[in-house]
Formats: sequence, structure tokens, C-alpha cells
Amino acid sequence: MKSIIHFAIGMIFGLGLVIAGMADPAKVLNFLDIAAIATGTWDASLAFVMGGAVVVTFIGYRLVWQRAVPLMDARFHHPVQTRVDTRVIIGPVIFGIGWGLSGFCPGPALTALAFGGAPALIFVAAMAVGMVAGRWQAIGGIGHVRA
Repeated sequence: MKSIIHFAIGMIFGLGLVIAGMADPAKVLNFLDIAAIATGTWDASLAFVMGGAVVVTFIGYRLVWQRAVPLMDARFHHPVQTRVDTRVIIGPVIFGIGWGLSGFCPGPALTALAFGGAPALIFVAAMAVGMVAGRWQAIGGIGHVRA
């Protein structure tokens, strides 16, 4: 039953990405190009997508935290890492650079596989290689120093 619910939530998320235009790299790159503000060609519509997401998340968290336990699990899984370290800084920087260069974010890229052609496929393949390489490095691959 959990898998069916997770699948439905993923479908709703993917549909929202497509409707919002986030599966279109040109739209995303036009949003990220803040220099286009001066020329009047900047597309601010994705800011409204983000604003809508913040409102929904705010309301959702208020409702969820009223419960003693989540609906689909025995307990809440809170992050154990609370310290900001270099990984917390470098990871988002790399993510942002990749997003800015390609126009794809992981979620929308997976959605764009259905109609995005070769660019989406190349991005998802490269993302998968990067995820495997990152996991490999984290468990002791090249460059990993164990104390």
C-alpha cells in the first residue's frame, strides 16, 4: 500500500513540474538568467512556483507535526546531522552549477525523460554516474581519507 501511495505522490509531483514548466530547461535557464532583468526578458514565473511550494510545505508541516507519528511509518526520522560542514556547502554549490549549466534539476529531468529527448537522457545518465561516484567516494573510494 505504501508503494501505491508513494507512486501517486510522485505522479502528482511530476505533473506539477510539467505544468509549472520546470521540465523545460529553456524556461529554467531564463529564470536563472537574472541579467535578463535589465532587458525585460527575465521569466519570473518560477518564483511563483517556489512561493506556492513554500506555502504548501508550511501548511503541510503544521498538520504533520500535530501528529504523534506519521501516517506511513512508526516514527518521524529527524536529521541527526545538525552541524554545517563543508559537504553542506559544497554539495548545493555543485548542484546549483549543474542546474545553471544544464537547466535541469533532478526531479524535472526525470519528468523530462518522457519528452525531453537526448538532453534529458544525457543529463539523467550523467546524474546517475555522479550519484554512484559520490556514493563510492563516501564509502572509501579514490580520495577518501579514513581516520
